[in-house]
Amino acid sequence: MAQLVLWDIDHTLIDTRGVGRELSATAFQRTTGQTMREQAKIDGITEPVIFRETAKRHGLTTDRGDFERFAAALTEEHLKRTADLRERGHALPGAAAALDALEAVGIRQTVVSGNIRAVSEIKLQVFALDHHILWDLGAYGEDNDVRAELVRLALHRAHTAAADTVLIGDTPADVEGAHANGVPVIAIASGRSDKAVLRDAGAQVVLSDLRDTELLVKLVRGDDR
Repeated sequence: MAQLVLWDIDHTLIDTRGVGRELSATAFQRTTGQTMREQAKIDGITEPVIFRETAKRHGLTTDRGDFERFAAALTEEHLKRTADLRERGHALPGAAAALDALEAVGIRQTVVSGNIRAVSEIKLQVFALDHHILWDLGAYGEDNDVRAELVRLALHRAHTAAADTVLIGDTPADVEGAHANGVPVIAIASGRSDKAVLRDAGAQVVLSDLRDTELLVKLVRGDDR
């Protein structure tokens, strides 16, 4: 049976329904002094890469210090607008029940996310999905640009073997990051990637959503893998 689940956040557990982009735009303007006219690809991409590539689209060259200022501004904006997040966004169907069910069978849970840790915590707290998350075991956008490295770091922090871990996410990048580390993956077609895209990325198990809690627990435990 798996001992650890690595959760993605956006479009796996929650949907901010556009609020996240608005907050990124405000933080970008605070950091660079420019209006964010367009944003780089975000699905499965870490926050430092999104910031750097978005800045390039505005003719800007940025460094780590710029990203750290952006991350601080982004955290502040999320804290300011938790009410908007709660009102306009939502936890995805089955998310709370899935977290509770995995906790009930003794499986540790943490997060591997392209979000920075502070924003990851705020997002799950807003939707009351943070109760079972062991934050210190996870890996976040500020830790590394590459998602596969975030998975590796989480395994190291949790002192858990890849074979005893399951990653749950909604993008091909989640699938690829898991496979690069030998971690089994359950792909959830609740984001912008449909089942066919996720299977093409190498996911052998793809669910439409998290509604079937009993099946999800069986898959994590390895009963149906």
